Amino acid sequence: MKRRIARELAIQSLYQLEMTGVTPQQAVEMVIDEAQTEDNEMGIETKHVGKLKNDVLGWVTSTWEHREELDKELVRYLKGWQVDRLSRVDRQVLRFACYELLHREDVPPKVAVNEAVLLAKYFGTDESGKFVNGVLGQMLRQREGVQAQDSEQK
Repeated sequence: MKRRIARELAIQSLYQLEMTGVTPQQAVEMVIDEAQTEDNEMGIETKHVGKLKNDVLGWVTSTWEHREELDKELVRYLKGWQVDRLSRVDRQVLRFACYELLHREDVPPKVAVNEAVLLAKYFGTDESGKFVNGVLGQMLRQREGVQAQDSEQK
């Protein structure tokens, strides 16, 4: 399974959660079922659907459960913006990337940022990629600076 496909499904599921108020399980199942019926453009292999659903559900559930924490973190880098004023797509992309940066040790930070920019360009407006890159780039620089200071003090 390609992580890019799983990330796309996660963003779509988070969007579905916010729009419809369904559970994470329902959102993931709706999105994956729809992806499979649309001529399977994403190339989801039937033999991998179970693992794909489990992975995406875990990411979506964790992102959704931590959204208040993630939003508070994002506000620090949203110059002149509030999270609730962002487009729904940009908000979900930023939340998911922030979740990966803060809670996923198996995802290199630069990969999380790069993937978020690609997802923002794919799902968002012409400006979404630049906006997401600016916010997450600032967050990444801040986090790397703090980590460098911490290691110098040890």
